[in-house]
Amino acid sequence: MDWKVEIKKLWWIGFFFLLAYYMPLESARFQEAVAATLDLVRWYAQEHVILCLIPAFFIAGVIAVFISQGSVLKYFGARANKYLAYTVASVSGTILAVCSCTILPLFSSIHKRGAGLGPAVAFLYSGPAINILAIILTARILGWELGLARVIGAVVFAVVIGLLMAFFFRKEEKEKEEAQMNIVAPPEKRPLWQTSLHFFTLVLILVFANWGEPGAGVESGGWYFIWSYKWYITGFFGLILAYSLIRVLNIAWWKVAASAFAVVISSLVFTGPMIPFVVAIAALAVITLSSDEENREWTISSWDFAKQIMPLLALGVVIAGFLLGSTHGDTQLAGIIPDHWIGSLVGGNSVWSNLFASVVGAFMYFATLTEVPILQGLIGSGMGQGPALALLLAGPSLSLPNMLVIHSVIGTKKTAAFVGLVIIMATISGLVFGSIVSTP
Repeated sequence: MDWKVEIKKLWWIGFFFLLAYYMPLESARFQEAVAATLDLVRWYAQEHVILCLIPAFFIAGVIAVFISQGSVLKYFGARANKYLAYTVASVSGTILAVCSCTILPLFSSIHKRGAGLGPAVAFLYSGPAINILAIILTARILGWELGLARVIGAVVFAVVIGLLMAFFFRKEEKEKEEAQMNIVAPPEKRPLWQTSLHFFTLVLILVFANWGEPGAGVESGGWYFIWSYKWYITGFFGLILAYSLIRVLNIAWWKVAASAFAVVISSLVFTGPMIPFVVAIAALAVITLSSDEENREWTISSWDFAKQIMPLLALGVVIAGFLLGSTHGDTQLAGIIPDHWIGSLVGGNSVWSNLFASVVGAFMYFATLTEVPILQGLIGSGMGQGPALALLLAGPSLSLPNMLVIHSVIGTKKTAAFVGLVIIMATISGLVFGSIVSTP
């Protein structure tokens, strides 16, 4: 008998027993934290799993299967042109418009294909941070100064953090570079335009399916127009995807036509876009799994990413909801940590207030665009401009669920270094910005 293992089991049994025994069910704070946890889990399932994560898994599968390792190494590998690699990685968020969780399958995919740590981390940070929709909303609601500071800070962060990560772990990167020198990239299976068409069609479906509602009272302009017709636009790119499945992936036209027919029928039977979107995803899985080996590998690879990432995300959402509450739309449920504690600690422009805002932002989960109305409320409660920027630079790119998945991909040391760099740089940026805007 291994006594260390048995003692460890006994410790966990004792821990959960005491947790259950002393659970403060009568406490109103505890009850609200539990309600916030369940609300955040439900909201996340309703708003993000089907429309955000599942399309992201399929996009990650495209990278893993259809985009050759040679292409990934050429643009993101350890031996790639550094200027090109960091430029592409640092501005990727303007196209993707994703949150800190949706970027994870894409990051995991390019990392597994051999991308250098620096460019991969720059991509990981920039994906959610340089969301063009969020930047526009920030400038319009919180002021052009915060909007401008956010976009400049996010681009600089992506490059600097990527370079620092590559420097800190340069020994491993050197070994990776030497290993990649011996890799002979196989010839491309299809023209670049075909792979690009398939990839960017999926990206655009992801972007427009998740196009955020404009602010209250906004009933005109380009953003409102796109939001009003976003499902028609998504449907248009769905037709392009159907063409790509037939023309690029060589799936039998009748299978694609039958799938499209099922999606149309579901849209006529059910109100709202969710059920047709689920039918489309299920149909895509069925026709690819019943196709040739490469197409089957696409869906199987997407499933592999889902198996790796979803359990950790679920655990992270539960913990984040219990500790920090659930804030979305009109819902304001506090976690076990009282909101007024947070609000009282982020006023002014001290080192502590900026550091605290960075840490809270790093651990709290922000869905795409939700950080802006949350910050609007905090600023109205006395939050300083510096801490506001610190939270904007740390929050959207990090979250507790996000950290758990990153840890599973690159390990403890690299995850700790990445999170630490984001928090430190966000704190410094908040201090600098706060001192600038407070100067008469």
